[in-house]
Amino acid sequence: MGALVAWPLWHCLSSCDIILMVLFGFLTLALFWRGTSLPQHTDPDYSAAYVVIETDAEDGIKGCGITFTLGKGTEVVVCAVNALAHHVLNKDLKDIVGDFRGFYRQLTSDGQLRWIGPEKGVVHLATAAVLNAVWDLWAKQEGKPVWKLLVDMDPRTLVSCIDFRYITDVLTEEDALEILQKGQVGKKEREKQMLAQGYPAYTTSCAWLGYSDDTLKQLCAQALKDGWTRFKVKVGADLQDDVRRCQIIRDMIGLEKTLMMDANQRWDVPEAVEWMSKLAKFKPLWIEEPTSPDDILGHATISKALVPLGIGIATGEQCHNRVIFKQLLQAKALQFLQIDSCRLGSVNENLSVLLMAKKFEIPVCPHAGGVGLCELVQHLIIFDYISVSASLENRMCEYVDHLHEHFKYPVMIQRASYMPPKDPGYSTEMKEESVKKHQYPDGEVWKKLLAAQEN
Repeated sequence: MGALVAWPLWHCLSSCDIILMVLFGFLTLALFWRGTSLPQHTDPDYSAAYVVIETDAEDGIKGCGITFTLGKGTEVVVCAVNALAHHVLNKDLKDIVGDFRGFYRQLTSDGQLRWIGPEKGVVHLATAAVLNAVWDLWAKQEGKPVWKLLVDMDPRTLVSCIDFRYITDVLTEEDALEILQKGQVGKKEREKQMLAQGYPAYTTSCAWLGYSDDTLKQLCAQALKDGWTRFKVKVGADLQDDVRRCQIIRDMIGLEKTLMMDANQRWDVPEAVEWMSKLAKFKPLWIEEPTSPDDILGHATISKALVPLGIGIATGEQCHNRVIFKQLLQAKALQFLQIDSCRLGSVNENLSVLLMAKKFEIPVCPHAGGVGLCELVQHLIIFDYISVSASLENRMCEYVDHLHEHFKYPVMIQRASYMPPKDPGYSTEMKEESVKKHQYPDGEVWKKLLAAQEN
């Protein structure tokens, strides 16, 4: 059981003739949700660095951005956001989006901050939070949700948002433009399909480690009743426990429904192969994060051993940047690519990864959950289907049913599918009351918790 923590609130005036005001303070959501122990993250406090950009425009529109963390260390992300602030100060929004590639590179190539990256770790999480806020602001000013802003964008404009540095051996600007131009065919029909049917989702809420068998059965039964057909189970802590739990789930959902497994980086390479060979009888579609997210060749070795057993490799939620994704694709190390809306450099970098996945014909199945990740990544995957991949084969987006009540524009799930957001923006804006009540350490919820600890 962990306290959900969201951290800093950053106000800045950015748009026309901006005057930026930085009001850094810890903004913390102390929300408790059912135990969700992960094999490698046993005591998570779900948290987020929350960035708000205000402009001097009379419309009063604000851009909100987040990046997800697990508690301790969020204050380090705050420092990194603060260090990046000068790149946003006194900028006009139209100048930023008019040269979005240049602005992205300015953030990621700061001459000194780059040393503690580059484009990875804390400084990249901070970059994502800032850029997510910019995209939210831009979409709101255009009066469109981000997915629609992207879908309606001219292919050349889309390409101009992407930094192709370090990936041109796999994806050039010309390649990207060709993919997007081909994606124009049938785009209107696919958009209508999304609006009517939504994008297929899978649930992770049924089978966290630590759940009793009775709880697992209860949650699985309810999910089936609610129409879910795709399920993911956490594995990796104890083999016999995994066998028992997977048997329970497979018995309940039957062989016709889809089962995935997630080890959250638990194993060494040989151990992953041996462990999953013993779970192969449960017919999982994939094993997610079987080993270190940085071990590209290790993933390739695991992939080579497990694909003949019908088990694909899925990874990406802790993939640092587009370069690592490029190498995973080149090494044939994954069969399912999992983008994350806050780990990579926001929409800009995710666009490059979606396009590389299309070139390699690898399905994208985004990581979600956490704090606001479902809200953000739905925009990316809906755009991907409409304008890039044009396919739903072996494609689905993760859904976890928690913490959506704190967002002004929460995700909407119908018939186990993400329904496209209709409100302008990136769906990142939190409710003012939630922010006020859970601000750390002065929010009402935190005051009570800290007082209780003192007693």
